[in-house]
Amino acid sequence: MARVRYVTKLEQIKQLSDSEYRRLKPVADKYAFRASDYYLKLIDWSNPDDPIRRIVIPHIDELREFGDLDASGEQTNYVAPGCQHKYPHTALLLCNEVCGAYCRFCFRKRFFMPGGNETERDVAPGINYIRKTPQITNVLLTGGDPLMLSSRRIEAILSQLRSIPHVGIIRIGTKMPAFNPYRIIDHPQLTATLSRYSTREKRIYLMVHFSVPQELTDRAMLALDMLMKCGVVVANQSPIIRGVNDDPDVLAELMRKLSFVGVPPYYFFQCRPTVGNEPYELSLVETYQALEEAKKQVSGLAKRARLVMSHETGKVEMVGLSNEHMYLRYHRARDPKNEGRFMIFHRDDEAYWLDDLIPVQYPPHPVHTHGHREHHAIGPE
Repeated sequence: MARVRYVTKLEQIKQLSDSEYRRLKPVADKYAFRASDYYLKLIDWSNPDDPIRRIVIPHIDELREFGDLDASGEQTNYVAPGCQHKYPHTALLLCNEVCGAYCRFCFRKRFFMPGGNETERDVAPGINYIRKTPQITNVLLTGGDPLMLSSRRIEAILSQLRSIPHVGIIRIGTKMPAFNPYRIIDHPQLTATLSRYSTREKRIYLMVHFSVPQELTDRAMLALDMLMKCGVVVANQSPIIRGVNDDPDVLAELMRKLSFVGVPPYYFFQCRPTVGNEPYELSLVETYQALEEAKKQVSGLAKRARLVMSHETGKVEMVGLSNEHMYLRYHRARDPKNEGRFMIFHRDDEAYWLDDLIPVQYPPHPVHTHGHREHHAIGPE
């Protein structure tokens, strides 16, 4: 059994010089640092632009003034402690506040700051809400990373959810196959639990987070293979991040490798304008163009993912770009009347988020006044 150690202090990283440590310590003091020694070994320390280094090692520009702590307005979605219900058929159970490592561009970094108390060890109130709400057919376990919980704790949650007849899909959002694949490889109780509750009639979906090809190590691919042999459906989602995977060739290699191992790309996300995320942000146009260029290099099975932003009003997909206009639609919407709604905006190569866009037409629109520009996004019917 491999012994993976978690590193929570920058001074434990011997590859950082004294000057680098002193420069980055104020960043880590503000936004928590955490990584596994397994993941840190994947970094090419001779390359200051190494993408895995950029994923987990603090950057001084995180201290720049930028964004909102809750960029998607998640705090408006709570219906019970630790349980969010934004879309009619889907509920979230935030069952853990710790990850195997902390991505520097995390949109929930507020969880790892003083006063962050949105997750619940006691998921009973959330499960009771789900039990009483028959339109919920899909439950996402998230946090934090649920696979940081003990296998016994995971089984307790899965068994309760499987006792609810109207819950058909259980999803688990995790980056553990990338951060620490030994959590799967060396823990047969976990794989046995997943196999028990991923049935022919009702599957468990594991939404893994691979962002760069370097994360798909031999050990990571073994973990993915073990998960699929448990009867778990595995799919990938990742934000597109400046300096990490915004090169179309890198994205294409990631998509290609994922398709080869049987893990289809599901979503690519626009990086949320969360505090501390300024050095990782791309404009919507840059993100869209990078993904479209990458798609040209891969087969149809590798390019099924949608490009979306998780906005307060819903999951908004970017579907097209012209010299003058940007074309978006609601893939999921908080307000059912907006489900599938198509929107046309004036092209803005500097826009990061839906709130930054100016519509071609100006009827009422559900976007609230919380953008990082003075105007608000208003889309056409």
